[in-house]
Amino acid sequence: MVRAVQEHLDAQWVVFALCDGELERTGPRHLMLSRDGTIYAFEGVQMARAPSHLPDVVLNRLNDILRNQMAQLMRPVVDDHHLYVPLHLDGRVVGGLSAWTPDHQVVDSADLVVMRILARQAAVALLNAALLEESRHQLARAEEAFARATGQAYDLAARNVELERTQRELSAVMRQRLVSEERERIARELHDSVTQSVLSAGMQIEVCRMESDAASADRLEVAGRLTRAAVEQLRSVIYALNQSPSVSELSLVEVLDGLCSMHMPADLETEVRVVGRARDLPDDIQHAVLRIAGEALFNTAVHAEAAQARLTLTYGEATVHLSVDDDGLGDPGHLRKVLRAATLGDLAGRHRGLANMSARAAELGGTLRIRRSRLGGVRIGVEIPVDGDDRGPGDRRQENWR
Repeated sequence: MVRAVQEHLDAQWVVFALCDGELERTGPRHLMLSRDGTIYAFEGVQMARAPSHLPDVVLNRLNDILRNQMAQLMRPVVDDHHLYVPLHLDGRVVGGLSAWTPDHQVVDSADLVVMRILARQAAVALLNAALLEESRHQLARAEEAFARATGQAYDLAARNVELERTQRELSAVMRQRLVSEERERIARELHDSVTQSVLSAGMQIEVCRMESDAASADRLEVAGRLTRAAVEQLRSVIYALNQSPSVSELSLVEVLDGLCSMHMPADLETEVRVVGRARDLPDDIQHAVLRIAGEALFNTAVHAEAAQARLTLTYGEATVHLSVDDDGLGDPGHLRKVLRAATLGDLAGRHRGLANMSARAAELGGTLRIRRSRLGGVRIGVEIPVDGDDRGPGDRRQENWR
């Protein structure tokens, strides 16, 4: 995370720290990164160097965060050559992230958006680590209690309930992180490609306006204003995407519905269907289903030119099926060729989305198929075995997608 900040801003110094008393089971508690890529820390990180000299402004900021002297640091700070964002968790500030840029690098509001994204991602990762550590401690204590007194059935049952609760919390954090990452990816795409293209178009319009006759200049002035308005609208959308809502209490189906809402343009009709009896899935299968759904919906929104998209989640006895259908212009045969080429590494990094989806399914003994959809476009279909199917991946029946 600190390297990402340093590379994005070409920063001379980056500081990350947690307040004393916050997220005590996580580490490292603080890091400093210099412009040459050297990581410094006073304790807790083997790969870091012990600082022998730090700029006063860097050391003072580190001390303010560590000692929880945050009265002046509850909100972001934006100067010409300095950015600071607080790390929020459950409505409170648990740490901070600061960066200082050289004289030739002036920060702007877009840099603040990137910093906020990285800070939020760091907070979710730290919380995930803390919950995982707590789960391990709870499991160790439960096993010790069982070995010490098998007759204490009531106490063991209570501990099992606590472990299940912790597991549900971990699953909720995983879903939160996946949705946040998906929103941040869309925001980055808009910022790095679409917004820059619109800005470039506006500059070209302004150049043409200055070289045109009066009548054409008036029309180009209108086009320039529309371009500037489009940039402001894009920035508003980026800001909205970065205000990630909580999904900690949502089910897998509800999170899938939220992914549809994030990816789909306003003129594209979307639908989520559930077939069979919904039940809890293992974390690795939930993770794969959400990731594959996100990749498929992203491709539909960007490439398919579709008017309708449908996501169907089918719970079988020993499998779970996911299909994403659209009525767009995609060619299943062409996509299968692209997938084969990407799997063989022939595309030099392009079209990796299909290969990533196929790899996620294969890692869990599942399969990915690309077919013609009944809606008229493309169907991405995935079948993954779940607990209860004791056959190996090679022995599982390959059922046809309807």
